[in-house]
Amino acid sequence: MQWTPEDIRVIIPIGGEATRMRPLTVETSKATVRLLNRPLLEFPILELARQGVKEFIFGVKGYVNYKSIFDTFKEGIGFSARYRIKPRVHFKYQPRVDSIGNADSVRINMDYYRINDITVVIQGDNLIKLDLAKLIEYHISKKALMTIVLKKWKDVKEFGVADVDEDLRIKRFVEKPKEGEAPSNLINTGVYVLSPKIRDVFSSEEVSLMREEGKMDFGKDIIPFLIERGYPVYGYVTDSLWFDVGTPERYLEAMKVLLGTLDEREIGGKRVDSDKRVFVQGTSPDSIRRRNVIAMKYRKGKLKIEGSVIIGRHCQIGNNVYIETSTIDNFSIIKNNVKIIRSSVMDRAYIGEGVVIEDSVIARHVEIRGGAKIVRSVIGDDVMIDSNTEIVNSRIYPHKVINTGSKIHDTVLT
Repeated sequence: MQWTPEDIRVIIPIGGEATRMRPLTVETSKATVRLLNRPLLEFPILELARQGVKEFIFGVKGYVNYKSIFDTFKEGIGFSARYRIKPRVHFKYQPRVDSIGNADSVRINMDYYRINDITVVIQGDNLIKLDLAKLIEYHISKKALMTIVLKKWKDVKEFGVADVDEDLRIKRFVEKPKEGEAPSNLINTGVYVLSPKIRDVFSSEEVSLMREEGKMDFGKDIIPFLIERGYPVYGYVTDSLWFDVGTPERYLEAMKVLLGTLDEREIGGKRVDSDKRVFVQGTSPDSIRRRNVIAMKYRKGKLKIEGSVIIGRHCQIGNNVYIETSTIDNFSIIKNNVKIIRSSVMDRAYIGEGVVIEDSVIARHVEIRGGAKIVRSVIGDDVMIDSNTEIVNSRIYPHKVINTGSKIHDTVLT
């Protein structure tokens, strides 16, 4: 079978409420939560677009998911211009039809857009490096109806786990196995290659009955169904980078790994130290001027940086600031004597004098006034934290005001 990357359709089901990522996802789709100063979903899309894929279909369900995705990506013109992708990619959207699972979203979009080509399914909260050509050639060589990208993993209990034969055909699939019940250490990454013949399966009477019962999730329902009915379902084992960014803890872990591995082009910033991974983003004359100010402070020792760090466009950073293995997003203001350690500070944050932030995620447009300390916590959008406040092991939902001197430990403020 002859194919080109332009023939491939990519469907991205985005329908959940992402409760485990709250408060970052109260008003924002998980797919557009900012990671390394860009929407999370941009990473896998860019990975495939640079390999020649031209058509991406967002299987959005629900107002928050639709609004976040469409307002961020629209039809793909801006994305293509930003990354110099020619001819440009096309972003399409699921019609306003409620899906009852990620497989149902794929079914709806394959039918609506009349897809009769090989389809790749990726998840909106996954980061992955893929050699698309190798994956598609493998899928074709196996004459598979479905190929599942698998990865060896230590702690498998939160994932689907595959039992494969010597030819990597999947014999059994166990979703979120209990202790001691996992058939292997090969987990489902949520990346699938589907033959066009899957449409016949989706339209069958058996699957129609499953839909009526609300059973249209790939991992729980469709994959076991295909295996039990003898359809050729194969595993493709990858050793490439992969993350399921499903919780704030996994978010920070992904941030740290990506900070230490992505190259300068992928980060989109300029190094200010040839010996360290310290990047400052921005290409306009105004942002370059800001970058030069930051670089000068760094060279003079007024800004100390350890580990890998990304600083976004138009950031203002004071004196005697310490940043370690963290990201500072666009238009943020960091005052004097601040410490930011293993944390993500999203765009337009204001971090007051003497603030300490450790192992935390600070969402968009947050204001943290002088003397506050934030440790192992997640602060939602547009929160105002007054001076001399201590927040430890806590989650603060959007638009909250935390009064001066408050001590919040092991708390969720909804």
